[in-house]
Order: sequence, then structure tokens, then C-alpha cells
Amino acid sequence: MKHLIRIFIFLLLASPAFALSVDAPLADKAQEAHAKALFHEIRCVVCVSEAIADSPAEVARDMRRTIRERIAAGEGGEQIKASLAAEYGDVILMKPPLKKSTIVLWFAPWVILLAAGFVVSLLFRKEKKGKNGS
Repeated sequence: MKHLIRIFIFLLLASPAFALSVDAPLADKAQEAHAKALFHEIRCVVCVSEAIADSPAEVARDMRRTIRERIAAGEGGEQIKASLAAEYGDVILMKPPLKKSTIVLWFAPWVILLAAGFVVSLLFRKEKKGKNGS
């Protein structure tokens, strides 16, 4: 009897581990390929720098499941991306559209890179002047 109680307690405690299941692919190979392509176009809201295809986060898994359900229901990729962008914002798209609200997403990296280059060039100029003046 003790063994049965221990097994029951073990199974009860281990049940959350069984809940972590692998994504169930779509039966239709073309639809699954379409879903996987979309997974690489949608950014994880938790991991931010990763696509949901690569993210282990629970929200990414839920988004993958939602995308598969919508594809199975006949929705197109652009419809799905538009609805996810409406829900989470354009930042969720790996390639957000260029518009007023996403201008920072598009140009901030370039501005930061140019500013860093400017600072580095100033530092080299000061160092060069310091060596020449000594």
C-alpha cells in the first residue's frame, strides 16, 4: 500500500512535466511548411531577439499552436501576421513594416552604429594628437 501511495504522489508531482509536450505538426505537409515559414517571421514576445520557431518560451509555443490552427482553418500568412501585429504590435514581426510607429525599429541600429563610429573616430583623433604633441 505504501508503494502505491508513493507512486501516486510521484505521478502527481511529475504531471507538470508531462504537460510539456512537443508541438503537434499539421497533417497536411504543405500547411505545416507554411506554418514553419511563418514561425520564422514572428518574433517571440518573451525572448524578443528570437523567432517563435527557435523559442522555448510557453508563449511562443502557444503562438505556434495558434498559427497552426489558423492555417488549418484556411487563413493566409498575411492575415495571421496582421492579426498578431494588431494584438502584440508591429514589433512582433521580424520584418516590421516601415511606418511612423516602427521608424525606431528600422533606424535605431544604424543611428547607434554611426554614433559609435563617430565616438571611436574622436577617440583615435585625440590619441593621435596626444602622440604628435608629446
